[in-house]
Amino acid sequence: MTEKTFLIDHIPAVLYGEPSQNIYLFVHGQCGCKEEGGAFAEIACPAGYQVLAIDLPEHGARKGGKSRFNPWTVVPELRAVEGYMKSRWRKISLRANSISAHFSMLAFTGEHIHKALFVSPIVNMERLIADMMGWAGITDQELKERGEIVTHSGQTLSWRYLTWEREHPIQNWCCPTAILYAGRDDMTGRQTVERFASAHSAALTVMENGEHWFHTPEQLSVLRKWEKSELKAAERMDHDGV
Repeated sequence: MTEKTFLIDHIPAVLYGEPSQNIYLFVHGQCGCKEEGGAFAEIACPAGYQVLAIDLPEHGARKGGKSRFNPWTVVPELRAVEGYMKSRWRKISLRANSISAHFSMLAFTGEHIHKALFVSPIVNMERLIADMMGWAGITDQELKERGEIVTHSGQTLSWRYLTWEREHPIQNWCCPTAILYAGRDDMTGRQTVERFASAHSAALTVMENGEHWFHTPEQLSVLRKWEKSELKAAERMDHDGV
């Protein structure tokens, strides 16, 4: 499998696979990096796709940089990457993890994404922030007055972040979407992901004993089988002309 590392403007990227008109954009989650796309490429490239993976701010080759890992920075970057891809590939699909599924939906709503594969997606960031505030015993007024509060878990809660999310809800996401969700996910509740899947006609697969971060051999095995199954489903969809 060929592999090429380069920059899209200032964004480090790696492209896997032989030339194809079909490509997946792989977007890592928090604490991830573009190299994680290699495992997905091992499955997607033999199926006829290329895979483009990027480093988001504060991750991978961008650790220590000035850009920050927040939606008002990441969303424009994802749109710029999509612009680069549009002129080079005919069919663009998406594979995103956790918070980056959220960023990707904000960036690509209204765009023609052929298919989206989300693993442990954050589908309601405002709800998650409210939950974190509740766990830490922090009120809206307290967060507004202080601006930022570091919780006992080490997470920083931000009034700007919360208000940004309230002003930019995910709406009209109509891309064909498949979700792999963990029954023990501590970031997104079961009812929240089920409501999202129902509202957006997404195919929901649940690994009951899985965790938000798929990392054990058993969890990774389920993840890879799910990816292979969804790639085959996409192939059938293309064959049927859907």
